[in-house]
Amino acid sequence: MSPERQRLIRLLFDEYIEMYASRDARLVTRFSDNFSGFAGSSDHLVKSRTEWVDVTLQDFGQVPGRIGIDLQDVCLQELSDDVVVATAFFHILLPVPDPLFARETARLVLVFRREGDDWKIAHSSISIPYGLARDGEVYPVGRLEQHNRELQALVEERTQALAQANQRLQLISNTDGLTGIANRRHFDGALAHEWARAQRMRTPLSLIMLDVDVFKHFNDHYGHLAGDKCLQSLALTLAQTGGRRDGDLVARFGGEEFVVLLPASDAQAAMAVAQNIQLAIQALALPHEGAAHGIVTVSFGVATLVPQREQAPQELVRRADAAMYRAKQGGRNRIEQALD
Repeated sequence: MSPERQRLIRLLFDEYIEMYASRDARLVTRFSDNFSGFAGSSDHLVKSRTEWVDVTLQDFGQVPGRIGIDLQDVCLQELSDDVVVATAFFHILLPVPDPLFARETARLVLVFRREGDDWKIAHSSISIPYGLARDGEVYPVGRLEQHNRELQALVEERTQALAQANQRLQLISNTDGLTGIANRRHFDGALAHEWARAQRMRTPLSLIMLDVDVFKHFNDHYGHLAGDKCLQSLALTLAQTGGRRDGDLVARFGGEEFVVLLPASDAQAAMAVAQNIQLAIQALALPHEGAAHGIVTVSFGVATLVPQREQAPQELVRRADAAMYRAKQGGRNRIEQALD
C-alpha cells in the first residue's frame, strides 16, 4: 500500500475519531446509505443508515460530554480501490468516574467506501468487553455506575475497617499490657506535647512520680503473679484518683514505677492529687509482710515547672525522680516536692 493511500485512510480514521469523541452530530452525514454495524455493547446487527443514525444520536445523548480516546494501536488496510479498513485498539475515557473503561481495551473496525467523489462509512463495529448494554443504552453506563457504587461502598467499608484497625493498633502500642493504662511510649509523647503547650501558654505543668515501696520483697515473698495483681490494683486506683480531668495522664513508667502528668496544675494542686492517691492506696490495704505498716505503700515525688525555652521536658522527670528518691531515703510512704 502506497504512503499516499495510508495517509488517506489515516485521515478518514482521524476525522471519524475527532467527530465521535467531540460528540459532533455532523458525524451522521458520513454514514453510507448502505450501512451495517454493531453498536457498543449490543449484539444486534444494524442494517440501515436510519437506524444507525438513531443509535449514534442515542449514544451522544447518553454521554453528551466529550470522551477521551486513548489509542493503543491502529491497523490500516486497503481492500480495493474503493474500500479501505481501519482497525483500532484503544481505551475509552468517559466523563464519569470510570476505572473500568479506562483500563480495558476496546476495538473499533471502520470500513470506508468511496461513493462518487466522497468516502462514506459503510460499516462500524465497536467491541466493548464489558457485557451487553441495557435497553436504551449504547455504552453499559448503568452497569458501570452500579460497579462504581459497589466499588465506592467497598472502599468505604475497607477504609473504615482500616481506620478501626489503626485505632486498635495505636491503642495497643500506647497501652501497658499488664495494667491496661498508658505505657512509657504514650507518656513520652504526651509529655512532649504538654510541655510545648505549657511553654506557649506559660502555664505550669506538674508530674507525680511514684514507686512501690520494697516491691522486690513483695515479689520474693508472695510470688510474681501476686506482684502482677498488685500492680494492676495500683494502676486502677491511680486511674480513678489521679486522672480525673481531661488531659491528665496516668502511665506505667517502668517496673513498679508510675507517673501522673497534670497539665495546667500548680504545685499545690499536684500535691493535693498525690495526697489523694496516697490515701486511696492505703485504703486498699494490700497485705505486704515486708513493709513497715504491713500493707503496700508508695513513695511520691512531685515536680512543677513553667517550661522555659532553655529547658527540656526531661527536666520535669528528673526533678520528680529526685524528689521521689528523697521520699525513699526519708523513710518511704512519703510525698516529697522537688527542690527549686
